Amino acid sequence: MTSFDTGARRYTAVMRTTDTASTLTRLFAELVDGATESGGAFVLNTGDTGLLRSLDKLSPEDASRSVNGGATVAAHAQHLRYGLSLMNRWADEGGNPFADATWDAAWKVSAVDAASWTEIRGGLRDEAQRWRAALGTERDVDGIEFTGMVASIVHLAYHLGAIRQIGATARGPKEGTFPSP
Repeated sequence: MTSFDTGARRYTAVMRTTDTASTLTRLFAELVDGATESGGAFVLNTGDTGLLRSLDKLSPEDASRSVNGGATVAAHAQHLRYGLSLMNRWADEGGNPFADATWDAAWKVSAVDAASWTEIRGGLRDEAQRWRAALGTERDVDGIEFTGMVASIVHLAYHLGAIRQIGATARGPKEGTFPSP
């Protein structure tokens, strides 16, 4: 085991991500980029375009729509972008970027115009690409850090589902309409 002293806390790495990096990367990539290969889907249906292309189908008006007083698609997308930016900060710098996180800012996004919707999607795309690369990078992690890595994938899947409940245009293929493996 390797011990690290970050100044703020001392921890012992419980694992190296050598055996998990490819699996984490594959699951994250499927959610973000889609399941286009026949038989290669673990979470989405084959033929599903994934989060980023689903968001690209939505107009600013669609992204600004709220259902039953809940958050808009734009808010969910901005929330994901912010969360991934924190994960990328952790991957680049270590430490605890969540200690000073301002989660509520993303949820204040409601109505977006074309420019801001393009900026949110572009920022999310950039953060997702960076996090995908970080997931594939072997590193020593403690239990909390590894749990955070796995949780980032689960968290994204949750928001993909929420987005698809709000914006019908962002939904994946309907049952029986996707290709068989």
